[in-house]
Amino acid sequence: MRTVVTGGGAAGFFLAVNLKEMLPGMDVTIVERSSRVLSKVALSGGGRCNCTNTFEGVKDLQSVYPRGHRLMKRLFSTFGPREACEWFEAHGVALTVEDGGRIFPVSQDAQTVVLCLHDTARRLGVTIVTDAEVKDLDELADYDFKCVTTGGQPRREGLQWLERAGHAIEEPVPSLFTLSVPDEALHALMGTAVSNAVVQLPGTRLRAGGDLLVTHWGLSGPAVLRLSSYAARHLAECGYHTPLAVNWTGRNDAEALAALLDLARQHQQKRLASLSPLSLPQRLWTCLLQRAGADTEQRWADVGKKQMNRLVNTLCNDTYTVSGRAPFKDEFVTCGGVSLTSVNPNTLESRVVPSLYFAGEVLDVDGVTGGFNFQAAWTTAYTVAAAINAKTKET
Repeated sequence: MRTVVTGGGAAGFFLAVNLKEMLPGMDVTIVERSSRVLSKVALSGGGRCNCTNTFEGVKDLQSVYPRGHRLMKRLFSTFGPREACEWFEAHGVALTVEDGGRIFPVSQDAQTVVLCLHDTARRLGVTIVTDAEVKDLDELADYDFKCVTTGGQPRREGLQWLERAGHAIEEPVPSLFTLSVPDEALHALMGTAVSNAVVQLPGTRLRAGGDLLVTHWGLSGPAVLRLSSYAARHLAECGYHTPLAVNWTGRNDAEALAALLDLARQHQQKRLASLSPLSLPQRLWTCLLQRAGADTEQRWADVGKKQMNRLVNTLCNDTYTVSGRAPFKDEFVTCGGVSLTSVNPNTLESRVVPSLYFAGEVLDVDGVTGGFNFQAAWTTAYTVAAAINAKTKET
């Protein structure tokens, strides 16, 4: 029997090698449209490959999978993060846990994961074909099982061949990107990092917390990346032009006010700019004082109630205008793809084309930063391999 896997990325290789391990006699071919396989894996995590997450502290999968959380919860019962870690360890990739539950190879080199997948595929006899793009399901007619793992498509046109076959398509839009903010005073703070900040789109319930990084074009860091994931469709609909509220402290107004009052009591004769509250970087605090209209040379003892409230508002509800995504193509994830209504949730087999399966980002499943997208790739790929294995046993 023959299986073709279209897409030589994380999901494609994981599907192929697991299928060969389950069915050594299966003829498995990976078809990749570019000249290189696993290129996204090699670049991920700054070249270190954040290959999964412990999921410790994740109480609701929707917080890490804005789209597809119900499907992931179902599939994790068979192959989740623990099984993924065991698989890589068993295949020679030692793993280590870092902050936020992020899991990396001990080598701190993405090539360790790339070579594991590539060499295992070669050892098991998987055929790898590059520079070959599939544009129609009819091209795959000679195969018993067809698996689509082509990843996220930036435009709907890349999914038209699947749409023509009868699959519902959720409009693809970028996810996990940084934000352009045209504010020179903010740009002057380039390189400033703040822990436990909160970013929010005013007038919506879309918000995210975490580390925040000021860049020469605007704002980045895990908090912004998470917000871009939660708000992927909303941001696309508004053309990436929207107000953005920043809580630099991660505290509520009452907590921030208490911190400022305590600072004022203890250091009445100090200048405002000389002491930054709540461990904020000094440069940022000076900038926020100016945004609040405060005199940086003023003494803490001379700050009145109204001025204190303005400082609190600037700390906890500092508003900017987003003018677009980052000025370069740094998006690694796409929201949208083949609708989950078009697949069997237990096997990921197409509901309209028998023996056609989907895995990875081509599905309308995507996660926030932190290793969650790779885990979705491993889980969905393993699910398909197991489904094909079960189906061959039935015949």
